[in-house]
Amino acid sequence: MTQHPRISKAVIPAAGLGTRFLPATKATPKEMLPVVDKPAIQYVVEEAVAAGLDDVLMVTGRNKRPLEDHFDRNYELESALQKKGDAGRLAKVQESSDLATMHYVRQGDPKGLGHAVLCAAPHVGDEPFAVLLGDDLIDPRDPLLQRMVEVQEQRGGSVIALMEVDPEQIHLYGCAAVETTEDSDVVQVSGLIEKPEPADAPSNYAVIGRYVLDPHIFDILRRTEPGRGGEIQLTDALQQLAETYTSAATAAEKIGGPVHGVVFKGRRYDTGDRGDYLRAIVRLACEREDLGPDFRTWLRSYVAEEM
Repeated sequence: MTQHPRISKAVIPAAGLGTRFLPATKATPKEMLPVVDKPAIQYVVEEAVAAGLDDVLMVTGRNKRPLEDHFDRNYELESALQKKGDAGRLAKVQESSDLATMHYVRQGDPKGLGHAVLCAAPHVGDEPFAVLLGDDLIDPRDPLLQRMVEVQEQRGGSVIALMEVDPEQIHLYGCAAVETTEDSDVVQVSGLIEKPEPADAPSNYAVIGRYVLDPHIFDILRRTEPGRGGEIQLTDALQQLAETYTSAATAAEKIGGPVHGVVFKGRRYDTGDRGDYLRAIVRLACEREDLGPDFRTWLRSYVAEEM
């Protein structure tokens, strides 16, 4: 297969208002809510870096300054910890500022995910790039993004992450119409629809918050009209890419390349919903070597008492 350009840049849209977590997010960005002892956004940046993407652009909005501060140095705090001889906490504080080369741009008007991605165009240029949504935390033991980068470098075009869900839940997600390929975990996407009713869904393959995109997506986003919810939907632009590729008569007309999906069957923690956010914390805490044994003992006892 043709080897396509190496991907080095990741884009993380983080301009949302976090209304589902009010009043906690009135003054604190939802991305800074802790998942055990790290803010959710740090897990996402760590995932990008683990996949070899150490140039990270965060698309922010008003009241998101704490995101920038978290990935910056805090000399006063570092000095205080150093004077105390607290090397362990000092290392944790410095870890976030040493993770990646961080960049920031403001979205301005909240016009949807597609518009947030379009804000990254000047930074990304003509290179393929990854997009990571902060509501989906992917367990580092299941390297989804690495696999997506690999597929894009082999096949070109764009790659989206898919997960099979209960058909009754598909209305909560973007949904893909797919065709099989020679790889068991890779499908070719022939169509996409944003949050369809179950009866209208072409499959039960839901789009989750990881994308590796061809830069032609920017040209399409510039022409994409607001869709569901009055917002510019990334799903609509990807639908146009997939449709153009599958219907084109000649290779020259297949602008932007194909759209493939990597079917993910690993561990995913949804922090975009209050209940799932709490479940994510419990799962991750249970699996921690430093917290897990005592926490699991307490949890068993608590559940037994409540039952």
